[in-house]
Amino acid sequence: MPKKKHARFAENATFPHLFQLSFNDIQQGFDMKGNWAEFFGNNKPIILELGCGKGEYIVALSSQYPEKNFIGIDIKGARMWRGAKTTFENDVKNAAFIRTRIDQIEGLFAENEVEGIWITFPDPQPAKERKRLTSPMFLNRYRKFLKPGSIIHLKTDSTDFFNFTLSVIRDQELELLFHTFDLYNSDLHDDVMLTQTHYEKIFLHKGVPIKYLRFKI
Repeated sequence: MPKKKHARFAENATFPHLFQLSFNDIQQGFDMKGNWAEFFGNNKPIILELGCGKGEYIVALSSQYPEKNFIGIDIKGARMWRGAKTTFENDVKNAAFIRTRIDQIEGLFAENEVEGIWITFPDPQPAKERKRLTSPMFLNRYRKFLKPGSIIHLKTDSTDFFNFTLSVIRDQELELLFHTFDLYNSDLHDDVMLTQTHYEKIFLHKGVPIKYLRFKI
């Protein structure tokens, strides 16, 4: 393991707002499930970012919206280190991170504990549609802990993934609130324009249009 990655993993273990969970940890019962209000010290709405990477959205949104709590989830500890370190050094109280597989998400939150989800540049899973983070299988997982009427946001460079998500929304008769195949040439001006992820900047530099949508579940 490269020295830099090893050092980041070691520092991750010192952050009080970063939880690193194995499959067995979750199966045995995660203490924070149903107790996130106690962790944050308030009953403010909880918003998730799935596949948070370096945590750019968690950092930006937690600063912009102190009236909400934000939790980033990813399996890549070396990437997550950046967001965890930034929020720790700036004493951000409304941000947390969980390093685990997203397919274990049902073990992290209790019924009605979460009020929204951001999915930012997920793996498009070209050969495994059911593993896409907007597939019916994953939406059913989210329903177990989302409050009714919660909003899910998706940003992606993948046209195939985007069209797949639109078809799922249509098939499940969900309320599509907004969608665009070219975000930065649209007339949208809100949260989604706050920041750009590491991967988003790479795609934009290559001239790839960014797709965005949001819907109620």
